Amino acid sequence: AGAEAYFVFLGFLAFYFVVGTYWPVSPWIGALYAVASLITFLVYARDKAAARAGRWRIQESTLHLLAVIGGWPGAILAQRLLHHKNRKTSFQSVFWATVAVNSTAFLLLSASATGLLSGLVGSLAAR
Repeated sequence: AGAEAYFVFLGFLAFYFVVGTYWPVSPWIGALYAVASLITFLVYARDKAAARAGRWRIQESTLHLLAVIGGWPGAILAQRLLHHKNRKTSFQSVFWATVAVNSTAFLLLSASATGLLSGLVGSLAAR
């Protein structure tokens, strides 16, 4: 995918703000995505430079780990701007699975955190 990947990125931003209207999302979550994305972009850039120079490469599992913990927006940007890891089908299959896992976890954790908070507030108010 080319430009479609940017739409996924923008779609997640919209998803993030919609979820935030229904459940309180900590600003730390947004900061985590921003920092993880920056680190992921830099790691992709380092790997691209190593590939060009014939040096030791970063393991794909490390790139996928960075994506699943929230760095996938930075990975999308790196894949498109640096033209790195965007053609290898096996890598892309796992990468898009990490995007789905992270997005689902974001939704479930946001919803359950709100449920825990409302349950706690409700039980305190009942006392």
